[in-house]
Amino acid sequence: MRNFLLILGLVILVPGGCKDDVPLPNILVFLADDLGYGDLGCYGSPIIQTPNIDQLAAEGVRMTDCHSGGTVCSPSRSALLTGRNPYRSGFFYISGGDTFLQDDEVTIAEILQTRGYETSFWGKWHLSYLEKGRRDQPGPGDQGFDYWMGTTVNAFDGPANAGKFIRNGEPVGQVEGWYCDVIVDEACDWLRTKRNPDKPFFMYVASHEPHTPISPPLEYSERYNNRETDDLERGIEYGRVKRPVKDISANKSEYYGTVTQLDDAFGRLMAALEGLGLKNNTLVIFTSDNGPETPVTFEESLGEWEDPIRDKCFGSPGKLKGMKRYPYEGGHRVPGIARFPGVIPEGIESDILFNGCDFLPTFCQLVNVQVPSDRAIDGMDAFGAFLNEKTKREVPSIWFYPHYGDTYFRMPQMSMRKDDYTLIGWLPEKPDSLDLKTWMIMHDPQKFELYDVALDPNQIRDISEQEPDVVASLGKEMTLLWREMRDEGLARKKR
Repeated sequence: MRNFLLILGLVILVPGGCKDDVPLPNILVFLADDLGYGDLGCYGSPIIQTPNIDQLAAEGVRMTDCHSGGTVCSPSRSALLTGRNPYRSGFFYISGGDTFLQDDEVTIAEILQTRGYETSFWGKWHLSYLEKGRRDQPGPGDQGFDYWMGTTVNAFDGPANAGKFIRNGEPVGQVEGWYCDVIVDEACDWLRTKRNPDKPFFMYVASHEPHTPISPPLEYSERYNNRETDDLERGIEYGRVKRPVKDISANKSEYYGTVTQLDDAFGRLMAALEGLGLKNNTLVIFTSDNGPETPVTFEESLGEWEDPIRDKCFGSPGKLKGMKRYPYEGGHRVPGIARFPGVIPEGIESDILFNGCDFLPTFCQLVNVQVPSDRAIDGMDAFGAFLNEKTKREVPSIWFYPHYGDTYFRMPQMSMRKDDYTLIGWLPEKPDSLDLKTWMIMHDPQKFELYDVALDPNQIRDISEQEPDVVASLGKEMTLLWREMRDEGLARKKR
């Protein structure tokens, strides 16, 4: 059960943002799943057609330094809702078992409710089990959403079926159609017929697309089944990550078609806003939960695994290094577009850092409430990033992806951004005698890479040897944050 009185005591009116005599803005966050930095037309994709998302960028700001709060699904979603690095909330990987968004976390939705907002959630939750009888875990209704319809994770019941949806705690039953179409149609219906028109609203829409399984309607995939697409795909970069030796090129049209299908669904949602006269007083943000998925490159014959369902993954981080899971830029630098007519100028570009932990404090400032003061908040009011105005960030942004060392993925476990420097940290390789959790508790980062991402956003030139003092200073900061966040997360998981 939500501790509404506790939250009400934490949200104190603060100066700035919307004044009491000005209508509070509606807020809509649309989160794509596994969409890469290079997967949209407005972010330079030479192949994928995304006219509706491109139009949003033309009417607002296209951010070139926008980051998810994590490098995989659940951590990013936790950071978005709480303003806290997901490690603090116990999200080292994805939700499952004893890992879920605990009830004492304070979310954006809960805070906005105290300002009179009506709140709704649509789509992929991935922060706890939603099905009754499986786990006694809080769901969207316990975390501040007045109205919700979603699935625990993705649409794994079949490519042409949206999955087993739960609406306000009750099973919906079999829902035919594609995931993005179903949730957008439901969200549009809520806007038109179910919401209270006298209240401002907060909508959080989290699509399954373009996460696997990937199987769009033929009308979308056939657009990309041609020689021109084949020729252009040969020039696409995939984060400098090794691709499968086997030929999977025949699958690319399905990935590209899925992104275009997602764009069409998003366009219908924007049309519904405009048709209801809500466009001018609604802040709309479109982004992704992490970088693009990569096909599995490992084979069972080598004692590892393969996953043919991921052979349809042709998402690209553009020229960035790394993909989903990687702490390099390609794992967490994502598309970030914001539109707020009359507030955000049309057609601008911003190179100011916006991190997934910034949503909560940014929205708090916008609507005149203070962020929770009884816990660590890692984000900041970064509305200036929407205006391409410099911001002063007190706490560096940091991303983690713990794994067993560099035996399999051969990638580091963490990265930290401070000003224009990004420090990459490697834990020592894990011995076979230790399990992952024990190994994590015992070790700090021991090897580092350093990049100036203002000059080298693609992380081609490691300057750690040229800047040993910077590495030493940032290494200490990274280690302290690593210990603090890791230990808080481990303590929460013991409850």
